[in-house]
Parts: sequence; structure tokens; C-alpha cells
Amino acid sequence: MSEAAHPDDAVRRRAFAEVVEPEIEVMLRVARSITGSAADAEDLVQESLIRAFRAIDRFDGRHPRAWLLTIVRNTNANMHRRRRPIAVDDWELIHASRPAFGAAESPGAEEAYVVEELDGALQDAVDGLAPKFRSALVLVDVHDLTYAEAAAVLDVPVGTVMSRLSRARERVRKALGPTFTTTRGEQS
Repeated sequence: MSEAAHPDDAVRRRAFAEVVEPEIEVMLRVARSITGSAADAEDLVQESLIRAFRAIDRFDGRHPRAWLLTIVRNTNANMHRRRRPIAVDDWELIHASRPAFGAAESPGAEEAYVVEELDGALQDAVDGLAPKFRSALVLVDVHDLTYAEAAAVLDVPVGTVMSRLSRARERVRKALGPTFTTTRGEQS
């Protein structure tokens, strides 16, 4: 069928390109966090993109990322009704994962130093968090989602995300202890 036969399809494709396509990378990162597997994440995002395309004409235009991540969460729940979505339990998956679309990012000198100095202790601190706190921390601080977007992914109110994130950060700071803050100050 030609585009002229269905002008709504052209409008739908244009809206999809403007609203959905810029968020695919974020959808893939969040799907990877939810599923714990690159292949499952790709399947989840593919199914979510199909659903988003079908529903794009009903989207009100506000908060596209939150809308799409809600679709990802709901699609995952629908695809795996017998088991609950898995919280991010394996910090190594995040460290080992490559950015979406195969892009390679080289860390800067400062980032390499921080990773080298804090990696083991930070990983232990994050691993020691309860899954609900770890998920909030990873979604906001690692994946750079807003509180509203993280709330949509976790299916909790924004205030709950803020509370969990605050508690997670405080627990990580306590686990790291004063050694890291005084060590950097003594070096100057």
C-alpha cells in the first residue's frame, strides 16, 4: 500500500521518528537492566517499539521517555507473566556492557583514576544494597534517568524513587567510609 493511500501512516512514522527513535538507546539500557541479558533486552525493546508505534497517535506528547519506559516495563511484564522483572543484581553486567549500538567509549584520565581507586570498594558498597535501593541508584545515577522516568520503570511513585535513591547514596557513602574523602584531600 502506498503512503498516499494511508496518510495517517506517514504522520505516525514522522511522530515515531521524532518521539521514539531518540529514546531507543535509553530503552535498550533500561531493558538490559530489567532482563540482565543483551539478547532479551533487544527482544523486549523490539516488542516495545512495535507497541509504541501502534500507540503513537494516542500519545499526548508529554514526557516521551517516561511513556516509552512504561511501555518497556509493561511489555516485559506481559512477556514474562510467570516471573517478576529482575532488579539489577549484577553490577558486573553494567561494567561489562557496551553502550548501545556498539559505540566504544574511552574513559578520560580522571574517570580511569576514579574507577581504579574506587572500583572494588564502590562495587562492594553497591552490591551490599538491597535490590530496591540498588535499582533506584542504577537507573538514576548510572543510566541518567529522571526521577519520573525511574518511577515509571520501577512502577512506584516519584517520591519513593527519591527516598530510595537518597537512602542508597547514604548507604554507599557509609560503606565507603571517610577513607576515600580524606585520602584525596591529603594528596593535595
